[in-house]
Amino acid sequence: MNYIELYYKKIVNNEVIVSNKIRRIYKHLMDNIENPSGAYFFNEAKADHAIGFIESYCKHSKGKVGGKPFILELWQKALVSATFGFVDKDGLRQYRELILIVARKNGKSALGSALALYMLFADDEAGAEIYSAATRKDQAKIIWNEAVKMIKKSPALKRRSKCLVSEIKSYMNEGSFRPLSSDSNSLDGLNVHAALLDEIHAWKTTDLYDVIVDGKTARDQPLTIITSTAGTVRESIYDQKYEQCTDIINGYEDPNGYKNERVLPIIYELDSLKEWTNPQAWGKANPGLGSIKSLQQLAEKVEAAKHNSRLVPNLLCKDFNLRQNSSQAYLTFEQIDNQATFNFNDFAPKPSYCIGGFDLSQTTDLTCATILFKLAPDDPMFYCHQMYWIPEDLFEKRKHEDHAPYDIWFQRDLLRTSAGNINDFHLITEWFLEIQEKYDLYLYKCGYDAWGAQYLSKEMADTFGETTMDRVIQGKQTLSVPMQNLAAHLEAKHINYNNNPILKWCMGNVAVDIDRNGNIQPKKQINQRLRIDGFASLLDAYTSYERNMDDYLNMI
Repeated sequence: MNYIELYYKKIVNNEVIVSNKIRRIYKHLMDNIENPSGAYFFNEAKADHAIGFIESYCKHSKGKVGGKPFILELWQKALVSATFGFVDKDGLRQYRELILIVARKNGKSALGSALALYMLFADDEAGAEIYSAATRKDQAKIIWNEAVKMIKKSPALKRRSKCLVSEIKSYMNEGSFRPLSSDSNSLDGLNVHAALLDEIHAWKTTDLYDVIVDGKTARDQPLTIITSTAGTVRESIYDQKYEQCTDIINGYEDPNGYKNERVLPIIYELDSLKEWTNPQAWGKANPGLGSIKSLQQLAEKVEAAKHNSRLVPNLLCKDFNLRQNSSQAYLTFEQIDNQATFNFNDFAPKPSYCIGGFDLSQTTDLTCATILFKLAPDDPMFYCHQMYWIPEDLFEKRKHEDHAPYDIWFQRDLLRTSAGNINDFHLITEWFLEIQEKYDLYLYKCGYDAWGAQYLSKEMADTFGETTMDRVIQGKQTLSVPMQNLAAHLEAKHINYNNNPILKWCMGNVAVDIDRNGNIQPKKQINQRLRIDGFASLLDAYTSYERNMDDYLNMI
């Protein structure tokens, strides 16, 4: 039976309520089944082989179904069918990476364990090396331990393997299944056939993922299985993978969009924040609701969150897969997330004047410069463009200490280095000149914090004119109203910041200092490594905009 087709029919007929992404994913899969083209086609026998193994040899280990056969639900059968059923002319799998984003308590760990056992015992791979990977050993052992329990409850698998303290050995093919963490002593020399990466929302770096990818090169059809809920660690590997999935799904319908037919993105989530109180929408993030996951318990949690706002962020993140920031954050992820982009060369007419801003750091934080501009006085949209700097000698140290992908941002020219171990603020002046010469876009005003800016402000005044520089005192009296207005513009998606990941990270890190009168100003969270410099630079520019709004709008 073709479970992809059966699942998609239920989706189209609204018998199953799914997210917009899931609907588009399965439409793409059905298009590929009905109109095979290129190098891959759907082999139903291959799909059924994986499903048959799981349902015949894997057993649940706990709860009311403990000891019973693992009978897959339709959404799981469709997922397994897609993962293993699409192959090339030699019978090798199309998909080399499965990314399953699903709310907690929907059985992803049990499914991951069953898939790992299939890859170990039944994938016809000699010496198969299977790894359950996480940043901590105890997390890496969650899926691995579940696999051990499945083996112990299955006489057939138990006869064909031996479970040691940290390894499952297969007698059938000399294969092994081990838990693997970042602090393991055996990260070198991996020959990975399959790797299960669990809860990547908590991974702060890509180091372990990179090790896994490098270890797959010697296999003919390796498979990485990523399973996770949403999380609060921004600009982590989770965000990178989520954005990749989004680009892949958008590329299905866009001839010029991003294409990657080696990654299978399965994302169960609410389509909107507004849906969290609507029981009819809960299944979008919880495909196992009512069977694997308790509907009554979720309803009770939602009801409690309605009366206690402190419970909402965790509920949205873990039960509905809506990305959130830390509970200390001033702005929610939905407020700051804006996928819109722009290209300076596409503007017609081209903008002539902008408002600048900068936030300085000599060694520890990032240094950031911002330009903010509008295209027309009656257009609500602001456009924001930034550049960041970090001392070259401290680059590697800051990358590891901050757990931020500075190397990726550097490659994308979102971040530049300053020679030596101290930022050279002259680079800011050069950048504003670069904007002026490249885009014919002139600074009208430039908001700045006077701390440490004595020489730079003089150089900027000498370069762009005395009246350009606009000192912004860093205090609640000055920043409270602009900060609140800026937040409102962000929430309304009126600030197109070109989906800059550094600014998105910085905005998500901002906490707020409030006085007894309710006035606010930005501050860092308890974790001082969470940089806010991009937001501070943007806020200085926006504050200067509000001060000079009438004159600026008359000029554009």
